Amino acid sequence: MSNLFQAANASGGVSGPPSAGEYATDRLFRGIALSSAFVIILLVAYILWELGREAAPAVGEYGLSFITGSTWNASKAQFSVLPEIWGTLYSSLLALVLGGAFGIAIAIFLTQDFINHRLATVFRTIVEMLAAIPSVVFGLWGIYVLIPLLKPGAEWLHQSLGWFPLFGTDLAGPGMAPAALVLAIMILPTVAAISVDAFRRIPYKVKEAAYGMGTTRWEAILKVMLPTASSGVLAALVLGFGRALGETMALAMLIGNSNQISLSLFSPANTLASLLASNFPEAGRVEVQALMYAALVLLAITFLVNVAGLAVQQYTIRKFEGKP
Repeated sequence: MSNLFQAANASGGVSGPPSAGEYATDRLFRGIALSSAFVIILLVAYILWELGREAAPAVGEYGLSFITGSTWNASKAQFSVLPEIWGTLYSSLLALVLGGAFGIAIAIFLTQDFINHRLATVFRTIVEMLAAIPSVVFGLWGIYVLIPLLKPGAEWLHQSLGWFPLFGTDLAGPGMAPAALVLAIMILPTVAAISVDAFRRIPYKVKEAAYGMGTTRWEAILKVMLPTASSGVLAALVLGFGRALGETMALAMLIGNSNQISLSLFSPANTLASLLASNFPEAGRVEVQALMYAALVLLAITFLVNVAGLAVQQYTIRKFEGKP
């Protein structure tokens, strides 16, 4: 018996203690991982330092009025970004509602046995291919296809329900609605892919237990599977929202670049990212400093969104998954 054990151990059939080489490999991997994390922290700190250094004169000059005002006039050196903050949050929230709902629905469709596994793989590949389309292509598609399609419906809504703030203006061209729709399509692959992974991580016995207790398919999905996958779904929504906040080119082409605050889905607006992209090429020194201040504001909004999303995700994990 001992001979058999020694033979198996010699041939690698029985696991033994880590060798000196494996210890060295593990230490090397840990060192690389820690170094990479440290480099990322340094890179973020360097970006903040450079933005803060460039924006310091504008911060000292305009203070909080930069955030609460609504004028951007380079010729008079008057700069404030409240309409851009509104446009950034409004367009991103609209996109998150649409893209998030469709992304979660796609994840449920692909993972809860509505179609066979091979066909689900094909559909998932098609959805993920949307992420490979450049944003400028989405912008061109929105200008030449989406806006003409939306105009008749927008005109009817404005004429019939113009008293309602969401339809208070007509769609004359670029505006909030086409921008939000394109943005929803752009975040759809992120939300769908991460939500699919969240549903697939659920052990199959959870679904079997739900069916064993007499639930219908939709009761099992909505009352068991979705709450169990809620932490992953929330992570998908947070990442999708962050993606929407930072989108530049498509929104610069579709939102209208108008410095105003409006609830209407058909009125033009502006975002912080499109403001930066549109004004930097021809900006003078003073305007560059104001744009750097706007970049800091956008960075702060993104940071707060991610912190809030992480807090909600941790709460969901404790509530639905029973983890400390």
